[in-house]
Amino acid sequence: MPFRATILTLYPDMFPGPLGQSIAGRALANGLWSLDAVNIRDSATDRHRTVDDTPAGGGAGMVLRADVVASALDAVADDRPILAMTPRGAPLTQARVRTLAAGPGAVILCGRFEGFDERLFDARAIEQVSIGDYVLSGGEMGALVLLDACVRLVPGVMGAASSGDEESFESGLLEYPHYTRPYEWEGRTIPEVLRSGDHARIAAWRKRKAETDTRLRRPDLWERHSGARVQSPSGARHDDEG
Repeated sequence: MPFRATILTLYPDMFPGPLGQSIAGRALANGLWSLDAVNIRDSATDRHRTVDDTPAGGGAGMVLRADVVASALDAVADDRPILAMTPRGAPLTQARVRTLAAGPGAVILCGRFEGFDERLFDARAIEQVSIGDYVLSGGEMGALVLLDACVRLVPGVMGAASSGDEESFESGLLEYPHYTRPYEWEGRTIPEVLRSGDHARIAAWRKRKAETDTRLRRPDLWERHSGARVQSPSGARHDDEG
């Protein structure tokens, strides 16, 4: 059964958006995955199709009502995991993406305004997910990011099954740098080792560059990967040794 995505949103016309292009778009057209965008307003019960109300206790903005969102969710829920895109969620990781991509798909809630009535999460099994430490106008962009990350790992979407194995975050490291023709550009040349034909040397160089770039650019990833203490870009340890 192909990977199935159902999006609950106030703006269903935002989908498939960029997911209808390139690799994801071809896979969508070929039936390797499916996408259904459902308007949350269709579950409102009043003539104004109201989906939000003022915050209890006062404050700016509006809050999505638990009763309306739950009704929309219950209409589409099945055995797929339910995810809500919210800055209050756990950070999305490549490991979580791989697990989702290997499953039947996902139901994704896209927040708006000040977010959801918290009782929604108390009453339903919903995983709250964030794509970064910043705030967007709504959860739709986050849903697009999450689905793009998942769909490319669905079997048959990328060419070779190993296409994503050496990419950033798959091994806990940033990916090594890439080069292509021309050999010389603006006085800069491709590293000779990549032209040597010695696959063992090339693999060692790529591993070393991935480790170095991760340590310099993402010390948080390097610490988790190596178990080492965080180092400064100069390589000096932030401890009391020596």
